[in-house]
Amino acid sequence: MPNPWTGKGNPYTKQEVRDRLQKVVNQKKAIIAAGAGTGISAKFIERGGADLIIIYNSGRFRMSGHGSTAGMMAYGDANAVAMEIGEFEVLPVVEEVPVICGVHGSDPRRRMWHFLGQVKDMGFSGVNNFPTHSIIDGHFRNVLEETGMSFQKEVEMVRLATKMDLFSVVYVAKPEEAVQMADAGADAIIAHVGTTVGGSIGVTGATVHMDAALERTQAIIDAVKKANHDTFFLAHGGPINTPEDVRYTLDHTTGLHGFVGASSIERMGVEASLTNLTKEFKALTL
Repeated sequence: MPNPWTGKGNPYTKQEVRDRLQKVVNQKKAIIAAGAGTGISAKFIERGGADLIIIYNSGRFRMSGHGSTAGMMAYGDANAVAMEIGEFEVLPVVEEVPVICGVHGSDPRRRMWHFLGQVKDMGFSGVNNFPTHSIIDGHFRNVLEETGMSFQKEVEMVRLATKMDLFSVVYVAKPEEAVQMADAGADAIIAHVGTTVGGSIGVTGATVHMDAALERTQAIIDAVKKANHDTFFLAHGGPINTPEDVRYTLDHTTGLHGFVGASSIERMGVEASLTNLTKEFKALTL
């Protein structure tokens, strides 16, 4: 239902967001979710027709000219940053598109039930698990898992959000993580295949090949579908960057419903447009 005070816009219930996305799929259109680190990004992402806007702390670093992976580091309170962007920049300017809050579910300082209550009261329609430990591997991941800051904490956050009638769209890097999230009630699964390529701060040597990205994405979809979950599937990151890349991904996977673009939409759009527009001004002569 619309906001009871304004008659339009956020927040939406879990089912209302699902119904909106199902309508997109029924029309044979791709679901497009976009990360926004500033109000002006969100304002014009909505104008471009995005289906979801996701706020997470990496957006602040991205729009400050730094790599999005800074959002995974101890450069600030991820949960507080997401709430601040939402309260003062994005929610005041987004008129109708559901806005999702990035929640660092393994933050040991939060009473998660209390924090999710604040997220809901702020006017967010759902949650996303970012920063996520799913994209950390190796020895450091093992340390996190053994010291109480595990991926399971993110799963528990989503399970709690489901009970609180919050929509959830979540990052996973492995099929088994996807199944855990779906079992917890996640509405949409994002196959995260690595840091986005391209632009001024995209990765080159640290990304996977497109074939590997497609293989991982399909494995995640297939694992969840075996359990007959009514889940939306989205792709994100790595070599999947441009609209052409997303078209190729949709054509070469089965069951994929769309794409989540953070750097791909917000950062790339700003880098290219500002560079080219400034060059046009500088081409003027007296």
